[in-house]
Amino acid sequence: MRLCIIGAGGVGTAAARIIKRAGEGGSWAEKVVISDYDFERAKLVAAECDDPRFIPEKIDATKPEVMKEVFKKHDITFVMNAVEPLFNESIFDTCLEAGVGYLDCAMTLSKRHPENPYEECGIKLGDYQFEQHEAWAKAGNMAIVGSGVEPGMADVFARFADKHLFDTIDEVNVRDGDNYAGADGEFGFSVWTTIEECLNPPVIYEKGRGWFTTESFSEPEIFHFPGGIGDVEVINVEHEEVLLVPRVIDCNRVTFKYGVPRELRVLLKNLEALGMDSATRMIKVGDSEISPRDFLVKVVPNPVDSTLKMTGRGCAGTWVTGTKDGKKRSVYLYQVADNQECIKRYGTNSVVSQTAVGPVIMMELVAKGIWDIKGVHGPESFDPDPFVARLAKYEFPAGIREMDSEYSDELNERSLVDMLDK
Repeated sequence: MRLCIIGAGGVGTAAARIIKRAGEGGSWAEKVVISDYDFERAKLVAAECDDPRFIPEKIDATKPEVMKEVFKKHDITFVMNAVEPLFNESIFDTCLEAGVGYLDCAMTLSKRHPENPYEECGIKLGDYQFEQHEAWAKAGNMAIVGSGVEPGMADVFARFADKHLFDTIDEVNVRDGDNYAGADGEFGFSVWTTIEECLNPPVIYEKGRGWFTTESFSEPEIFHFPGGIGDVEVINVEHEEVLLVPRVIDCNRVTFKYGVPRELRVLLKNLEALGMDSATRMIKVGDSEISPRDFLVKVVPNPVDSTLKMTGRGCAGTWVTGTKDGKKRSVYLYQVADNQECIKRYGTNSVVSQTAVGPVIMMELVAKGIWDIKGVHGPESFDPDPFVARLAKYEFPAGIREMDSEYSDELNERSLVDMLDK
């Protein structure tokens, strides 16, 4: 695979370093072009990789012709989109026109329902991309959308549960929490994306009703996370898994809840009240114009730098309920990443490192022809087994927790009987 990573920020940097760190295991990437609007940043990441396969380029993601020139220059076969989803449409369309494969970590943006934003969906996450499925399939090309950790790894966990652990599935509930402390700023991930997904109306899926929205930060619950994290309050947030999973997996309900600290929720609502969350309204500053959200991105401490001293762990996972062998079952499949360990290995915090490893594994599977379905698809469309098998190889081993249920009760009873028999 001749790969072009568009975006040399946290996720793009982590992806490059994960490929490099894999050694021979990363040899599927015969060329890795690291591109960014900030050419100096791209050059720095390429230099740090210290490998002739890693080549810097300058790319403006708003200019298709510039992207096509770079693709042609390096005979690119696949693109990893690692920039804010604001640029997804431009990169996605350019890849189709240029005949190169495509992967992103977050899908094209939603637009609120003009009259009932907290009840009905308007344009949903990824609608723009899935409307072009037939065009991609007809071109014999493949786009994998929503392919980070959440969405991405979490979707693979859902498919793994569907394939191996359940006869019928009731709910697929993605749950993300952490016990981070000591950061120098409020944001541990992209400022732009955090504002977008937290302040947009959350989406929920229910069979028979379809997709619908609710109030921001609704339905708080306490979820107990593994890895020493413990109890965390999580709330509804707009996220791609809810739009992806029901397309492939037969289930009754899908939700996404994230542990957004109360202080950050207050900050985000205050920014919304002041209009500082807007990504479309332009304000004049001197001789230039900029959106309030883009202004915040400029002035808020860079999450890549502000989390270097942060300690603690983050857990991303998928809680699936349903039946197995006629009994109710409840399972949480997850991946835990330690912030300081990720900084030591990859120079990036655990949030972006977790986000980057999923795309790297998926691109290896594409490069080797293991994942190959033409058209536009989410990660749950593919065989989950080779992905799960590679998580440990890339130093992000996954876990599984059998939650309390009729099925777990029987497992416990069986283990006692087995002990008596011995």
